[in-house]
Amino acid sequence: MTKKLKLALCQMNVVDNKEKNIKKAIEMIENANKEDVDLVILPEMFNCPYENEKFVEYSESKYDSYTLNSIGNIANSENIHILTGSIPEKELDKKNNLEKIYNTSFLLDNNGEILGYHRKMHLFDIDVKDNIYFKESDTLSAGNRITVIDTKSKLGKIGIGICYDIRFPELSRLMALEGAKIIIFPGAFNLTTGPAHWEILFKTRALDNQVFTIGVSPALDKKANYNAYGHSLIIDPWGEIIKGGNFEEELIFAEIDLDKIKTVREELPLLKNRRTDIYDLEKL
Repeated sequence: MTKKLKLALCQMNVVDNKEKNIKKAIEMIENANKEDVDLVILPEMFNCPYENEKFVEYSESKYDSYTLNSIGNIANSENIHILTGSIPEKELDKKNNLEKIYNTSFLLDNNGEILGYHRKMHLFDIDVKDNIYFKESDTLSAGNRITVIDTKSKLGKIGIGICYDIRFPELSRLMALEGAKIIIFPGAFNLTTGPAHWEILFKTRALDNQVFTIGVSPALDKKANYNAYGHSLIIDPWGEIIKGGNFEEELIFAEIDLDKIKTVREELPLLKNRRTDIYDLEKL
């Protein structure tokens, strides 16, 4: 029996209005579920413009989150698992009496309950001369936990990173070693790094670890201060694009067969042939 899953990627326009963004996300989730999908994935910062000052303005505590409550309700009513892309999540650091903001992705089950969450580990600090300057570290704090969530469902174990996390191969490898068959990176690459690196990074991580990799981006809004690249995509364990988008807002559907991982690993046994006698995984 094959383990086929149907996925929906919500490449949505994100505007400077939280309520409108959540309404749009719910609309896309409802439309996606008309196709009887197993998992809906939203983009990075789906409820918030990608700007440092907006991260502060839009931030919410996971314990009292308008965004998570709204998406949890639709997950429950539609009986579907949802990865919330990411939102700016605030939490009080009681030790230092300091409020911190994280770029956090939440995985919700079909009852709307939080199965787990990932805080972006590698903050996007970039300065490409004459092209783009942006520093998430001006407002955000970094997470410190590798995230693999056992869904206890046909989805199996899902690894989660966020955007810039994909550039660090050891993170994907450790998620794969923990049993993740699907690794998802909600991301908002820009018009400089997107054309140069987006597709090749997802292909490389899929090939390195013989897993499915998935990237979900906001749509391109040329009027925004930060221009997301779009081009959400799903890559199979052989490095092939199963489905991909363009710049505009769209719902992207794809079916994946988890049994392909077993086939590829038998044909090209990378994990079996690893020289574990010379690799010190503790140093990764």
